[in-house]
Amino acid sequence: MRHKIDRQCRGFVVNSLAGSEDGKLEMKLAVPLQQLQEARIVFCTEAAIGHNQEAHPECNARVPAVLEGLEKARLTPQFRHKDVIRLENFSSATVDDIAAVHSKYYVRGMEKTLSEALRAAGAGMALVDSVIATSKMGKEPPIGFALIRPPGHHAVPSNPMGFCIFGNIAIAARHAQQKHGVKKILIIDFDVHHGNGTNDAFYDDPDIYFLSTHQAGGYPGTGKFSNIGEGAGEGTTLNLPLPSGSGDEAMSAVFDEVIVPVAQRFKPELILVSAGYDGHVLDPLGGLQFTNGTYYRLALNIKALAKELCGGRCVFFLEGGYNLKSLSDSISETFRAFLGENSLASKLDNPAFLEDEPTLKVREAIHQIKTLHSI
Repeated sequence: MRHKIDRQCRGFVVNSLAGSEDGKLEMKLAVPLQQLQEARIVFCTEAAIGHNQEAHPECNARVPAVLEGLEKARLTPQFRHKDVIRLENFSSATVDDIAAVHSKYYVRGMEKTLSEALRAAGAGMALVDSVIATSKMGKEPPIGFALIRPPGHHAVPSNPMGFCIFGNIAIAARHAQQKHGVKKILIIDFDVHHGNGTNDAFYDDPDIYFLSTHQAGGYPGTGKFSNIGEGAGEGTTLNLPLPSGSGDEAMSAVFDEVIVPVAQRFKPELILVSAGYDGHVLDPLGGLQFTNGTYYRLALNIKALAKELCGGRCVFFLEGGYNLKSLSDSISETFRAFLGENSLASKLDNPAFLEDEPTLKVREAIHQIKTLHSI
């Protein structure tokens, strides 16, 4: 079944923030908080249909393919009712919101794609609002997922880069700090490519910990072991380049031995995730061997980590992923993990595509990063 594409999301929404008489920020919600409290997942979309180049991998078919996959898997609000909520009518980011990360001169020079890019950034901000507002009611909030494009983690303050216009996750992090008083934020980036834009945005910031796993030697050529932050932010940037061919075993070891202890030591109040699905073995732009099962376990483990450390406050942001079938299947697996349901990866993954992982090189990389960061 083909999805009818529109630019308005369907579901529920956080409208805005407003100042109360006592000077504190209050949330204005279009639906009662009770509905958010009962949800397991809250997501929103921006397909950026007008932002497209023919035969380009970062195309306008990506988000519709994900939605079609979720619908076929019966993981949408139509089938899950109160467990899964889809935000609609969320506000686009303003130029001032974007200017928390990017220069205003750059923003104003992006008129051609500005509307859709602002809406993508606004989607992430709306999900942060929803998750934080629910958590303040004393109940574990739903996990947010911004199914948006253009992606964002390569965008630098004054330029677009690597398919990315604005740093969606970086903008959401600054929004959480400035509007909600959240101080410490952990950003996990598991895209096959290094998130250089996010890395640079917070390189000297001690309150935002950026942790990236990515394929060694890949685009854009950044994200070395030695890139650990600078000034007050020294030690709050961790880059772990993985050797080509790394897969599920490698990522499981990295999560247990690096991500968990780093997160426990940092003690974040919010976890944001740059969820790139281009590490999948079938993706045309990567050289890793992740599977649908890898992404299920990542989502399950990050959800548990957020519950342990920050009351479940967690929002995912779509970054890469260019094989439409593996992208939609992997995000369906992510949703199943969020819902606490069993994985169907054994039915989706084909082990014939997998080769032996470079175990020795992975162990060397993990040892190097643990030594460098005293883990």
